[in-house]
Amino acid sequence: MLPGWRHVYSGKVRDLYEPDLPAIGGVHPLGDVVLVVASDRISAYDHVLASEIPDKGVVLTQLSLWWFDRLADVVPNHVVSTEVSAEPGDGLVPDVVAGRAMICRRLDMFPVECIARGYLTGSGLADYRRTGEVSGIALPDGLVDGSRLPEPIFTPSTKAEVGEHDETVTLDQVSATIGADDAAHLRDLTLAVYGRAEELARERGVVLADTKLEFGRAADGTVVVGDEVLTPDSSRFWDAATWEPGHAQPSFDKQYVRDWLTSPASGWDRASGAEPPALPDDVVQATRDRYLEAYERLTGSPLEQES
Repeated sequence: MLPGWRHVYSGKVRDLYEPDLPAIGGVHPLGDVVLVVASDRISAYDHVLASEIPDKGVVLTQLSLWWFDRLADVVPNHVVSTEVSAEPGDGLVPDVVAGRAMICRRLDMFPVECIARGYLTGSGLADYRRTGEVSGIALPDGLVDGSRLPEPIFTPSTKAEVGEHDETVTLDQVSATIGADDAAHLRDLTLAVYGRAEELARERGVVLADTKLEFGRAADGTVVVGDEVLTPDSSRFWDAATWEPGHAQPSFDKQYVRDWLTSPASGWDRASGAEPPALPDDVVQATRDRYLEAYERLTGSPLEQES
């Protein structure tokens, strides 16, 4: 329970709350808003794992806020306030979730995950090896794991429910779902965000290999970026000093968890349909360290941690 807020939805990582303010007529002083709280849960391969990563929700929220500031001239975002309550039920962020919560504009979200890739790896690499294309975009021959693409590409996917699998789609398929104008606008915004972020990350010695964004339409019709941006949950970050195409790259993101789950050490068969095992303490700690390093490398400052 959060004073002044009513829980309405839990995703893989975030919990969503609506205002619950009968004392002031049920109208929030900041307008039509929701409270978005980032938990320490971690997901991989469409499963929410039993283990949590301490301080992860704070990293996701604080890094997103840092990026929102630097992308404000590229695309508007959904953040209204992060001010913490002075007293329970005043409609601001409850102090128990301070640092990991944002009050945000309510958006009509587009049913598409907007992915930009500047480097070839992950599911994009698997598609390329199978067809020579990613999301219907033909790529040059001879690319390998970690190759930098001639130019960033837009490779959208479906937005699946918790426990279901996102499916890669083409721009034409997105157009058929939301209309050609909106599809083209989302593509252009996604690539513009990636371009700005890739440049800023590179200045800090970090390769931004790819990233996933979500957009929605605000009440005034504006297309707004929502959820999170450019975090270790939604992006692949590599050390520029050690980047070397031809093999998997060490990363500052949850790829470390994926790699452990698919290693013999976990004993888990991804194709079995069984729930993944809990993460060992050393994997939890190493994952936390990577999230904190991503934050510090990008922002230049250590995270003010909860624990």
